[in-house]
Amino acid sequence: MAIRVLVVDDSAVVRQVLSELLAADPEIEVVGTAADPYLAREKIKRLNPDVITLDVEMPRMDGLAFLENLMRLRPMPVVMVSSLTERGADVTLQALALGAVDFVSKPKLGVARGLEEYATEIAAKVKGAARARVQALVRPAQRLGPAAPAPAAMAARFRTTDRLIAIGASAGGTEAIRAVLEQMPPDAPAIVLTQHIPGGFSRAFVERLDRHSPMLVREASDGELVLPGHAYLPPGDHHLRIIRDGARWRCRIDHGPPVNRHRPAVDVLFRSVAQSAGPNAVGAILTGMGDDGARGLLEMREAGAPTLVQDEATSVVWGMPGAAVKLGAADEILPLERIPARLLELAGSHAHAGA
Repeated sequence: MAIRVLVVDDSAVVRQVLSELLAADPEIEVVGTAADPYLAREKIKRLNPDVITLDVEMPRMDGLAFLENLMRLRPMPVVMVSSLTERGADVTLQALALGAVDFVSKPKLGVARGLEEYATEIAAKVKGAARARVQALVRPAQRLGPAAPAPAAMAARFRTTDRLIAIGASAGGTEAIRAVLEQMPPDAPAIVLTQHIPGGFSRAFVERLDRHSPMLVREASDGELVLPGHAYLPPGDHHLRIIRDGARWRCRIDHGPPVNRHRPAVDVLFRSVAQSAGPNAVGAILTGMGDDGARGLLEMREAGAPTLVQDEATSVVWGMPGAAVKLGAADEILPLERIPARLLELAGSHAHAGA
């Protein structure tokens, strides 16, 4: 059965282009379009789509306000369509925090090859969104379940300078990474991360993470020393590798070819960590579409590093974690809320074992 999609965008041209690109895929049926959230609300009731594509910035009603109401009252998979601007990046990250599954940047109209590549990307993300686990938005004060350990409590029992945590993620990962980093103490071991994200969004993403984490989150620069208490992400459209420099690690940034169709790629990071840190590292794959990172995580495990993945129940898309499990790359499968403490525990116990 085809995936039923509703396209919501205030631009008639964009609505037409998106509709034609999506309808060209035999697994997708565009059941309708809407020029603003008010019309979208009525069409959702009438057409019952499986997935919505939603413009980030709309003049008549804030797309974020509409998304928040939708995720609270009738949660469903949403793919945001955003402009590659500083404001577009910030609003898109807010949308992901509210429960949107994924996002694409607006197509470059009139460029045939660009549209062809774009068609493949948006169709893949709509299909991934259709399989996503979407939960109702709950205000923080109302969240149920045991509270995670306070960063200060974890900091009291964890001090190390020579361990490395490597994390990879894709769809759903912007919020999963935030959830992990906000539970890390300020003196946690260095964390190196790769998240599939467009180049123009990377700086806004790093700044958002830095606001939420006791650690110092930064965009890595080539040759930079890897330090405890810091989390490093690659600059936009670049791979991040870790190299050994005597007894220390440094960041290596390059614009090499995409790996698994991605730049940055998780496999690139994990393979470098396996080679440079071996058993001194801990690896984790969080929610994401595809299989990037699975082979790299297996290489980390074979090099002696403990490895874990996010479980299916708490993943937005269990593509990357599931691929790692299938490959035999994961020592443990854990819900997202248990991952921060377990990463620290593994790094800490590993530190004592290797000391």
